[in-house]
Amino acid sequence: MKRILPVILSAVVLVCLFSGCGGSSAPNGVVNVYNWGEYIDTDLITQFQNETGIKVNYKTFESNEQMYSVLKQGGVSYDVIIPSDYMISRLISEDMLEPLDFNNIPNYSLIEDSLKNMAYDPDNTYSVPYMWGTTGIIYDPSVVGEVDSWAALFDEKNAGNILMFDNARDAMGIALKYLGYSLNTTDENELNEAFELLKAQKPILQGYVMDQIFDKLESGEAAIGPYYAGDYLTMHENNPNLKFCIPKEGSNVFVDAMCVLKGAENKANAEAFINFMSSTESSAANSEFIGYTSPNKEVKDVLELDELTKSVMYPDDETLSRCEAFINLPQATLDYYDELWVKLKS
Repeated sequence: MKRILPVILSAVVLVCLFSGCGGSSAPNGVVNVYNWGEYIDTDLITQFQNETGIKVNYKTFESNEQMYSVLKQGGVSYDVIIPSDYMISRLISEDMLEPLDFNNIPNYSLIEDSLKNMAYDPDNTYSVPYMWGTTGIIYDPSVVGEVDSWAALFDEKNAGNILMFDNARDAMGIALKYLGYSLNTTDENELNEAFELLKAQKPILQGYVMDQIFDKLESGEAAIGPYYAGDYLTMHENNPNLKFCIPKEGSNVFVDAMCVLKGAENKANAEAFINFMSSTESSAANSEFIGYTSPNKEVKDVLELDELTKSVMYPDDETLSRCEAFINLPQATLDYYDELWVKLKS
């Protein structure tokens, strides 16, 4: 995976918008896709376009919160969006998603049963899983030693080498798990305790980051930070010194899923794109390329994985039992998160 691709793809989208190359140059119209950075095998976009005649306009975001902010501001016309579980629940509650026509998505039958009827979309009305994975710590043991706990992110001996998530839900979640609390607590006393821990951590951080973590850890500019298991596999290819762990206190297990935005102009094309990405062939190619775990139940048997990759992509049951999925929180709690995050970052 090449991290320059999201920039290139965004530039291509801009060229298309300003040169009028939308539906007029595509025999079967367009589909506008909004996805996380570094989160697709771009050969699949080309293949989809060649097979369907549908032009893909593709743009990226860095976090669920950034995506949500862009959508709430209006003035955008995305068809397919790929948020995480708790954000999907929020979008459903705010009537921002279209119910899917699963007659147009027959490959939904290939999705693991364990990833259906999830809390974020209990009736399987609005989403089709795209990838799933875990959050853990990526680190260079030659600098910070061996790591098995979130404690390493709050240890002064690692000062100047620590990176931290630049979004409230993930950062607060790490602090909450380290303190022994649920990721989904609504208890303000527990949230305040997590905030104080992050506040104490701030002076020893190198910085708050999202996609920038790649260059910083791969180059050795930083030595430890939290990030997603799938991205670790890519980073390890470029820096074999890096290790990954899911901390003993537990972590986040997440599902990112494909949804159609309310009022999407190209709903049928969006469902065609979702169906294409859900096929075994596409899911396997995508999973192998980006390092995340496919929800397609046939993919595990298709991929030839080494032991490291298998252990990261498919954690054992004991490890998963310590992990917790984010759920959507009451608006009052979300507002309190925002208040604490602004206070922390100011």
